[in-house]
Amino acid sequence: MLANREGQKVPSVTFRARENNQWVNITTDDIFAGKTVVVFALPGAFTPTCSSTHVPGYNDLAKVFKDNGVDEIVCISVNDTFVMNEWAKDQRADHIRLLPDGNGEFTEGMGMLVDKTDLGFGKRSWRYSMLVKDGTIEKMFIEPDEPGDPFKVSDADTMLNYINAHAEKPKTVSLFTKVGCPFCANAKQTLSENGLDYEEIVLGQNVTLRSLKAMTGATTVPQVFIDGKLIGGSEAVASYFAA
Repeated sequence: MLANREGQKVPSVTFRARENNQWVNITTDDIFAGKTVVVFALPGAFTPTCSSTHVPGYNDLAKVFKDNGVDEIVCISVNDTFVMNEWAKDQRADHIRLLPDGNGEFTEGMGMLVDKTDLGFGKRSWRYSMLVKDGTIEKMFIEPDEPGDPFKVSDADTMLNYINAHAEKPKTVSLFTKVGCPFCANAKQTLSENGLDYEEIVLGQNVTLRSLKAMTGATTVPQVFIDGKLIGGSEAVASYFAA
């Protein structure tokens, strides 16, 4: 059974990382001292659940966490800094610090180092999340000790619900565009002016015209979805916010 460490201090370690092509030492105090930090840990960079759900979930809600008193969100994995840096680029995780626990020292100190040799992983982190205030663990959500890689309680929504069950979550916005389209530029500007982050899906890069027509019934761009509802082109988006 993996131990809950609520009320205890986080382990005191030094993380070795690469920033701007230089080796840097990042201490536990650098991360936690005098700050409120959300940490989530996972088995490995580029693995399916970690890449599709765990990291995107926290990255998407980062601004909401900040509005509710969180200074920083940190993702920890027993991977080296080169892997973590490339994963951050691949995930476009601009609102999260991906921290390499290459030797597993922090994870071992947390009591969360587990044996994944059956998968060829060696020693890795169990999946969990925690809220840390000035180096002291206030709350932990530890995935159940069961076979496989359970993902039931360490997600961003569970943590946000603990911090503030009534926190207002951002709208989910997707925007179909094509390169050089002035109407697409107008739609993006309107979304940004109204404080909405969006996922841009570029015709010819991420999607075909056939897919656009199948999803929206239209053959022109931009086409904007907000919370799963098709709003339409740039004029429709402007009218949506005017209303």
